[in-house]
Amino acid sequence: MKKIIVAGIGPGSGEDITPAVASAVAAADAVVGYKYYFQFVQPYLKPGCECIDTGMKKERERAAQAFELADQGKTVVVISSGDAGIYGMAPLMYEMKEERQADDVGIVALPGISAFQKAASILGAPLGHDLCLISLSDLMTPWEVIERRIKAAAVGDFVTAVYNPKSHGRYWQLYRLQELFLKSRRADTPVGYVRQAGREDEQAVLTTLAAFDPEQVDMFTVVLIGNSQTYVSADGKMITPRGYYREPTAAHDEKKGQLIMMESFRTIEGELRRHDWPLDHKWALLHAIHTTADFDMERILYTDPGAVETLYNKVRTGQLKTIVTDVTMVVSGIRKGALQRLGLEAKCYLGDERVAEMAAAQGITRTQAGIRLAVAEHPDALFAFGNAPTALMELCDLIRKGKARPAGIIASPVGFVHVRESKHMVKPFRDIPKLIVEGRKGGSNLAATLCNAILTYDDAAQLRPGRDL
Repeated sequence: MKKIIVAGIGPGSGEDITPAVASAVAAADAVVGYKYYFQFVQPYLKPGCECIDTGMKKERERAAQAFELADQGKTVVVISSGDAGIYGMAPLMYEMKEERQADDVGIVALPGISAFQKAASILGAPLGHDLCLISLSDLMTPWEVIERRIKAAAVGDFVTAVYNPKSHGRYWQLYRLQELFLKSRRADTPVGYVRQAGREDEQAVLTTLAAFDPEQVDMFTVVLIGNSQTYVSADGKMITPRGYYREPTAAHDEKKGQLIMMESFRTIEGELRRHDWPLDHKWALLHAIHTTADFDMERILYTDPGAVETLYNKVRTGQLKTIVTDVTMVVSGIRKGALQRLGLEAKCYLGDERVAEMAAAQGITRTQAGIRLAVAEHPDALFAFGNAPTALMELCDLIRKGKARPAGIIASPVGFVHVRESKHMVKPFRDIPKLIVEGRKGGSNLAATLCNAILTYDDAAQLRPGRDL
């Protein structure tokens, strides 16, 4: 039976040509391929081997010539860069076999190392998890189809390899891809690109999705975009973890809750409408959504610029030693491990025997009385409100009278009476770091989780919540 071998010769280095491909080329009576690729197989050609080389966009002509040579009884090898089955000649050869009804010609495809694999090995290990390949060439695929695939890859959190990223006439598509990915991925998502992978003038660059400059890329470049877990190692390598270090073991059963929380945070982060939130705001936002499963938090959670980081630093340096809450449920939700680790006290005055007496004598609510007592004893505490708007309004009044100087305020009372007004009253205190759940929503669980966000801010950059569970 006549035979045509379709061989992937790798990205361009002799070291990356597989032994099977080298042997096939060495035994060939005729080799057919794009003229640029012959320099890579020249050392393997036997004397008298017929070389049929053509320029760009002549794939059908090359395929037809291969069938004609096979009909002459010659051993034919069709060479294709990388892997012949990935944007290469293999699919065309099978299609042409059907078109010509060449049942007497067998086709054998020999795999090769693809350019995206070579580029990945140069950058580190960015392909450790689910991935996809997208070509930006719209010569045979409508741009509308390509754009749908780009959106799916970005939303699906795939590590993405980009082929044919740019040419002289195709200059804007890579900019559009970057724009689409930034709608679904963090601005600091690692991006690596390699030009002439495996060849003499190889160049590799590691950057981020936001800083990536499409002008530095050409047709000889492969671009690799990381997923939400991809990071840059201490030695400058692009790594996408497979997940082995997240697997619970018998020795780490106590961390199962943390592992679940970490996975939840990654899911939430991937579904945010905006991906360029400042880190300290995003950390509070992820906690708020995790606690409520309410993505409306992205719209209604307000934090002063740097509020979470500022309050964490006050805790870290010992300037902040006490958290005062309006109700005991908030205290219950603040992680005891974090309080102990940082040397903090969280307290609510509602159970204090003085509260009922003060409330009755002064005609105020018990939560108001609790705040008055708290301010008298801890005027510089972090005050967290999850239930009582009257308590928050009381604190605002005491601040205006100069009796309270809180280190910070968490304002998330919930309900329908005076709730929104109490939160408006907090906003004018511009020198006090504030976290506010605006509108009617809130609750003790939110106040507590926002406290936890502050106490664990040093875990934010690595997106590792739940240390004190």
